[in-house]
Amino acid sequence: MKEYVIKPINNIDQDALDTIPECFVVDPAAENPDAILVRSRDMHEMDFSSNLKFIGRAGSGVNNIPLEKCSGEGIVVCNAPGANANGVKELVALAMIMASRNVAEALKWTEDLRPDQEIKTLVETGKKEFVGPELYGKTVGVIGLGEIGALVANMCVDFGMEVYGYDPFLTVKHAWDLNSRIKRSNNLKLLFQQCDFITLHIPFNEDTRNFVNAKLLKNAKPGLCLVNMARGGLVDTNALKQAIDQNIISHYVCDFPDEETLTMERTINIPHLGASTPESEYNAAKMVIDQMVDYLKNGNIHNSVNFPNFDFGVCNGYSRITVLHKNIPNMIGQITNILANKEINISRLSNRHKENWAYTMIDIDDKIKKDTVQAIYDIDGVVRIRKLNGNK
Repeated sequence: MKEYVIKPINNIDQDALDTIPECFVVDPAAENPDAILVRSRDMHEMDFSSNLKFIGRAGSGVNNIPLEKCSGEGIVVCNAPGANANGVKELVALAMIMASRNVAEALKWTEDLRPDQEIKTLVETGKKEFVGPELYGKTVGVIGLGEIGALVANMCVDFGMEVYGYDPFLTVKHAWDLNSRIKRSNNLKLLFQQCDFITLHIPFNEDTRNFVNAKLLKNAKPGLCLVNMARGGLVDTNALKQAIDQNIISHYVCDFPDEETLTMERTINIPHLGASTPESEYNAAKMVIDQMVDYLKNGNIHNSVNFPNFDFGVCNGYSRITVLHKNIPNMIGQITNILANKEINISRLSNRHKENWAYTMIDIDDKIKKDTVQAIYDIDGVVRIRKLNGNK
């Protein structure tokens, strides 16, 4: 059986690495790996060898990976959506409670107390400065109802809150996960006007940069608490500062501190702890490892961010050809014509696409020679072809 070389370039959970099958070699120093496992390391300036086939992001965000470059070189990039969902959900609960009950300010005040003072008396007189409302009965808007957002929305229902969910791209799968008491909202402006809390759970990209902007904040309900456990860059910090100064925003809680948020009043900066639990780290690593093994051995793709997801089952007892290519006309015709001219019988064929890229998987009844593989490679738009033989 073929031996694959895996290169972790971050501290990947060891328990998860221990689940990798024996035919895979884990080597952090490998110069020509078949796959890379990564967490937060910036890969934009990295050179990839022609042998690299797979990058597994042990987390959800992929801003640290050059996706366009990977697609052009036929490298499948997969992530682990939802692996850290429970960890983030619990941090959102902490964020809302800390902000609502003025816990951060109270802790700072307590730190200034001295042992030689009348602590009990000072506490009893000082606590009135930090009175804050309970979550029960308050209104919360959950923006983004994916793996994390759905858990957060359901949790808020359990807290006794009135919950509104906003997600123009809500999938059927995630819709089934939502408590029936969650109300659907399609109006962002109205959501900010009526909610006591807003919590963000959307990806960061050019379309969502400064998603929370001056227009939304200007008309927000006075005293709104804004929670961002999703990504830095989703909130326009200049508009946020102005909204805080005008007492429109009571608190901003973020998991992605920067130079601006560190100096803002009534801002709670958490040092990116959303996925910092042993359970999240294991779940994320195990998810991408399972995806990596299935892709390298069988050609199946799960949770890819640059190519279509595809499950053709186990490659066992026959030959399989997988082709990563541009999503352009006549690709299937060209591939099948080459196989037909070589008198290779196709047992099963399927093709899927995702935006500009596509994936074709073919099970064949015959052995395929190098010149046939090369002929498919020579088709304009093909970026990688693999020949798999299952457990043979």
